[in-house]
Amino acid sequence: MDGGLTSRLCLSISAGPLARRNFRLLVGCDVTSMIGTAMATVAAPFAVLASGDSVSDIGYVAAAGLIPTVVFLLFGGALADRLPRQQVMVAANVGQGLAQGGFALLVLTGNARLWQMMLLTAARGCAFGFYMPAAQGLLPQTVAPDQLASANALRRLGLNAAQIGGAAVGGVVVATVGPGWGLVADAASYGTAAVLRVGMRFAELPPIVRDGIVDELRDGWHAFASRRWLWVIVVQFGLVNAIFVGAFNVLGPALARTQLGGASSWGVILAAQGIGAVLGTTSMLRYRPAHLLRSGSIAVPLLALPLLALAAPLPVALIAVAALLAGAGMEIFAVNWSTALQEQIPPNLLSRVAAYDALGSYALAPIGTIFAGPIALAIGTTTTLVGAGAAVVASAAAVLSVPEVRTLPRRARPTPHSSRPPHSVRRSQRPGPTTTQTTHAPATKQL
Repeated sequence: MDGGLTSRLCLSISAGPLARRNFRLLVGCDVTSMIGTAMATVAAPFAVLASGDSVSDIGYVAAAGLIPTVVFLLFGGALADRLPRQQVMVAANVGQGLAQGGFALLVLTGNARLWQMMLLTAARGCAFGFYMPAAQGLLPQTVAPDQLASANALRRLGLNAAQIGGAAVGGVVVATVGPGWGLVADAASYGTAAVLRVGMRFAELPPIVRDGIVDELRDGWHAFASRRWLWVIVVQFGLVNAIFVGAFNVLGPALARTQLGGASSWGVILAAQGIGAVLGTTSMLRYRPAHLLRSGSIAVPLLALPLLALAAPLPVALIAVAALLAGAGMEIFAVNWSTALQEQIPPNLLSRVAAYDALGSYALAPIGTIFAGPIALAIGTTTTLVGAGAAVVASAAAVLSVPEVRTLPRRARPTPHSSRPPHSVRRSQRPGPTTTQTTHAPATKQL
């Protein structure tokens, strides 16, 4: 990139979403907490092992966090559409920090037991179930409608860079001073994010007439189910997440250990995936496709590349290239998906729709993790990986055959900075979707 283009890009960024204080605080909070989360991703498995438990117990602790998240997503979405979203996120960050701090204390004092680690991880998962829908709904309140695509790309760029850096630092911390201190860093990152988020300032919104929680969840479901472009892609990613997480995250490390040179080779592959994610989000800072879902869905088949490369298996360098392309493809889709959600879904429904998106996208992920190994033992690792790659490609082809996915146009949100409807309008009386209104979240589609 030449100097003139770099200067223009930097000027465009500084004059765009980053010129807004609330958006800068939002990204700062997200980056801070992601650094801690990435460190904990390295530290937590070693903390479980250091406490004398078996490798299988790592999965139990991880599942203990995932299940409460799925259970509380819908309630979190309804709450985030009722209350100021940044306040919901502050409370969730405090809960996450306390739970992770308790986990860290148990590990540092040598008193950690499996049930205790599962309980504290479950508490953190509950808090995350409330955090995720609020986070999806808050970003549009921080920028102008025409800045949504740039804002989503900048946020995900920061998250991906923080994930790479946090994982690297986490590995050093675990190796030098132990996993407990990696968990301490994660707890501190939640507290820091909560303090920063308190500094957000939004215009006071008029009071609204609220329906009961069941009615509000029903409204959210109607908004979700009445848009075919939305639920089709959520169904797709329910399958893709289960397939990719199981095939790549379970079978990949096993292959690395037996055929690719061990953990160091797997680290290179994961690092390449992270670099690809950064490149993908960077490309979306300038790219403005007329049809968000078409452009995003075309990038999804890139996820099949590392699965097929592992099936051979190809040399580590080529697998790393495939992982890089997959990371780029995933982020191109994720930015387009988040922007489509924020443009198409009415602001007062966005968190609830994001909750249904997250629920559908990740509900099957534990099943993929559990069954990837047994399937590989039954039919062979190569066959399993090839089948997984083919299924990813087939899912993208099926989604692109849906007219609403191919033709959904860009549009401006009707309410740029408010996340609540006028106080005179009840939720049950709002108009339904039009033919032009056609989510993972978090960005919920991040794997």
